[in-house]
Amino acid sequence: MPDELLKGLWRENPVFVQALGMCPTLAVTNSATNALAMGLATTTVLIASGMVISLIRSQIPKQARIATFILIIATFVTCVDYGIQALSLELHAALGAFISLIVVNCLILGRMEAFASKRPILPTLLDGLGMGGGFTVALLCLGAVRELLGAGSLFGLALLPAGFEPWVIMLLPGGGFFVLAGWVLVFNRLRQREQALAKPARGAA
Repeated sequence: MPDELLKGLWRENPVFVQALGMCPTLAVTNSATNALAMGLATTTVLIASGMVISLIRSQIPKQARIATFILIIATFVTCVDYGIQALSLELHAALGAFISLIVVNCLILGRMEAFASKRPILPTLLDGLGMGGGFTVALLCLGAVRELLGAGSLFGLALLPAGFEPWVIMLLPGGGFFVLAGWVLVFNRLRQREQALAKPARGAA
């Protein structure tokens, strides 16, 4: 059970390992607030859809499974869309069409097909928490760096001195590619070190 929760955070991170959900990853991470909101919205849809599909998986005809998955996902995306709109019109406008595009996020549809449609509800819940958590952490990593370097702030709070010259490119789509590449390098380096440390331990065993 713990492995199903932790794999999405580290070993099978949706962004840094599987390169899923690249569209919102690059588009909405120009601020930490937007990144966190998109991550939480995606996690909510992932968990809710997965639990429903897991509960009714034996009743879904094989020929209609993809259409059924999309219908269930779209229902929860609509609920999340209205929820964000009720909480903050400014945030809703900042996220724009990318809230609706959660419906076609390959991370969510992929987990429905590969996991939720084949497993009981508890493992599905843990898988959704892990994958959604890993996605949120990845977006937040990008959003924090891009906002800090691009605006000198974090979650809207100024952190860098007044004389700091913002790197405007970090707030543009191109900046997202640079920051993503940097984080992937860091992530892969950490994973390589972990694997190198694990080899002597396995040999000793």
